[in-house]
Amino acid sequence: MKKRTYSLTFLFLAWGLLAGAASPIQTSINTQLCEVVGSPYLAALISFATGTCFLALIVLVIDHTIKLDFAQIRHMPKWIWVGGMLGVVFVTANVLLLPVLGSAFTVVSLLFGQMIAALSVDHFGLFGVPKHAMNWPRAAGLGLMILGIILIHQF
Repeated sequence: MKKRTYSLTFLFLAWGLLAGAASPIQTSINTQLCEVVGSPYLAALISFATGTCFLALIVLVIDHTIKLDFAQIRHMPKWIWVGGMLGVVFVTANVLLLPVLGSAFTVVSLLFGQMIAALSVDHFGLFGVPKHAMNWPRAAGLGLMILGIILIHQF
């Protein structure tokens, strides 16, 4: 592997680890928000509203405009619109699960669901993703995740 490719891969891995670390922090904050506002759905709405404002600021800083081509929208696959709804399911599930399961068990249960979905998306090439067939090493990784979930739950 070339040094530049290795460095770029390392940077993306570090970014992924930091983004992953943000999840339990976000979940803890949103759970506290839920206690303050009295509703997991309102807490999720506030979380998405603040996230939307922050993302709009990022788009303005980087792209210098918020421009949407409505003609292009008509030609998009209909499933494109489900992404935001899935985000709502994920964030709201975090808020509802954390007080019951705790932070670590919430994270590993959601991560396991993500891994099952990711392996399925890869294996079948869903949503335009390049195919990566399910194989024994990937299945073994999933098995080790199950062992990790059991250990985290027990201890």
